[in-house]
Amino acid sequence: MASPAARRLAAERRIDLSTIKGSGPGGAIISADIPEAAAAALPAKLRRGLDFGEMRKVIGAAMSRSKREIPHYYLLQTADLKTAQDWLSVTNADRDPLRRLLMGSLYVKAVARALTQYPEFNGYYGENGFEQSPAIHVGVAISIRGGGLVAPAILDTDRLPLNDLMLRMRDLVMRVRAGTLRSSELSQPTITVSSLGERGVEALYGVIYPPQVAIVGFGAIMDRPWAVNGALAVRPLVNVTLSADHRVSDGHRGALFLRSIDRLLQNPEGLEK
Repeated sequence: MASPAARRLAAERRIDLSTIKGSGPGGAIISADIPEAAAAALPAKLRRGLDFGEMRKVIGAAMSRSKREIPHYYLLQTADLKTAQDWLSVTNADRDPLRRLLMGSLYVKAVARALTQYPEFNGYYGENGFEQSPAIHVGVAISIRGGGLVAPAILDTDRLPLNDLMLRMRDLVMRVRAGTLRSSELSQPTITVSSLGERGVEALYGVIYPPQVAIVGFGAIMDRPWAVNGALAVRPLVNVTLSADHRVSDGHRGALFLRSIDRLLQNPEGLEK
């Protein structure tokens, strides 16, 4: 037994469903079972995939160009994640580990939704100026074993249900670790989201990856004093930062964009579909 989504993913990755032990009800194979199976099925020579050493050289050159040519500006917004954490706890209560939603999926979905209101942060800057992208393909920064980051795209991020978005994120992490990313996935992002919260960093001010025009960063979630309805409370707070291209947008629009991300995180159930 297998869900339709699992069958589709297995077909895309050419995985024989009869070789997979399902984790769903009654042993049914669910889509969360497919990424792990895909990694195990890859021959060693395919796991080597992209040359990450060469990729680091390309990224380094792009970052140098970015700091030379792009007039960056930087903003920070502090978001209260109490509602989001409580919602995740309830949502994940009856799920096995592979099907649980992580806070990172809410971050990515909130950014994608906010871009529908503030499209000047979604696109590319080239010889003819800024070109807004009609689609939202969020690049998710993932660490490479041995050092460095890559940010492959999740296509049509704003349209993905949260469960599907989480599956895509797990799949990308698995394929980065296996070294089997497609080069097209690294050229498709229309904006980048990066989080170093697991490293304990309070705030992240990223360098824009050209020809993109913005990067959104999330720091560590920390319990801090916070005013709630006129009273002092201890709340889980996260610093959300924006690094943006001043040739395309300004601080006023950037502030509204960050506030929109904050508001969306206060209503996590609204990000579910």
